[in-house]
Amino acid sequence: MFLLYINFVELLSKQRKLNNLDIQAIRQSFPILKREVNGKPLIYLDNGATTQKPQAVIDAIIAYYTDMNSNVHRGVHYLSQISTDAFEVTRRKVQEFIHAAHDYEVIITKGTTDSINLVATCYGEAFVNEGDEIIISAMEHHSNIVPWQMLCEQKKAVLKVIPMNEAGELDMHAYQALLSSKTKMVAVNYVSNALGTINPIKEIIKLAHQQGAAVLVDAAQAVQHIKIDVQELDVDFLVFSGHKMYGPTGVGVLYGKESWLNQMPPYQGGGDMIKDVTFEKTTYNELPFKFEAGTPNIEAGITLNAAIDFINELGIENIKAYEDELLAYATEKLKEVDGLRMIGTAKEKSSVLSFVVDGTHPYDIGVILDKLGIAVRTGHHCAQPIMEQFEIPGTVRASLAVYNTKEEIDALVAGVKRAVAMLV
Repeated sequence: MFLLYINFVELLSKQRKLNNLDIQAIRQSFPILKREVNGKPLIYLDNGATTQKPQAVIDAIIAYYTDMNSNVHRGVHYLSQISTDAFEVTRRKVQEFIHAAHDYEVIITKGTTDSINLVATCYGEAFVNEGDEIIISAMEHHSNIVPWQMLCEQKKAVLKVIPMNEAGELDMHAYQALLSSKTKMVAVNYVSNALGTINPIKEIIKLAHQQGAAVLVDAAQAVQHIKIDVQELDVDFLVFSGHKMYGPTGVGVLYGKESWLNQMPPYQGGGDMIKDVTFEKTTYNELPFKFEAGTPNIEAGITLNAAIDFINELGIENIKAYEDELLAYATEKLKEVDGLRMIGTAKEKSSVLSFVVDGTHPYDIGVILDKLGIAVRTGHHCAQPIMEQFEIPGTVRASLAVYNTKEEIDALVAGVKRAVAMLV
């Protein structure tokens, strides 16, 4: 069946080899970039919220519903078998992509938020008790704050927060002081969605392990920009979403070390997580199915494979190098705007430009940019504690992807200047 799937993909895929990050060729593979918004060519700079999809991913979605639509892991008929094989190909592709030791350490979820909630619920049930401590950071997305708050309320545990400085960098000395034998979990992002800060994840993990704590890394803003090796990091849990890495919505990944996953109770009941059921007792399935209750988002699970292929074809190191160049260019160009202040000036950053302009509100700048066909995000970016620390209502955020160009950055800067001239 594996060979059937490979032949199937070869027949249907229209993705062509791209020559060493030929950006114009890359852009041609994204149909939506050809459209106009408000009579202007679309300039899409909201990639931190979701990335656009290459034709290969779109084709894979159509191909699933056209030629192989069926439920997975349950049927003996042909369509069910090829769908199951395709779904499991994605699991193995994810394993290779993040260098997990085993494919059954890859749990297919609905996304980053679902993955974090799964760990908070199941790890919390097994390992967190009254008086224990959970550590998060001051720059977390709400989805890596609220589940831990809920767990602490339920278990009467204590939530502690790693502070950050004015550049948007974590205070590692303060972090070391927070760690103790009571620490059960450290949950931090790899890259801040609101600031672009790249956190020193390997050091964070090493220090936590010295105290016997587990570590969850939110890689939603990292996996599409930075090469990740979960074994080299020695991370216990790592989570990310398909839709932020050129893939479909409604699918994500939880990587967990086998030793932790085997000790944790199931998240939900029903479907694939069952081995045997009687009215007296249910026996749970083995990994990874123990944590995959019900019918998954099969189409998204299968077509995530095409998104990973897209990244692999370009090369994650090539993507990072190009995006770093684009980030440096944009950072310099935005200095031309009078009164503009960058929020998040860490030495190590990735693909995010978050800023405010004196005398303006971020929302107003965003609306004017939209009239010019430029899509940015405005507001608190689901990171309200960050905005409270900087004493601002929100920022304008331009987040970059591999299909963006310096010409688009020039248009952004011109658009911000125009907005400021209208508003101030």
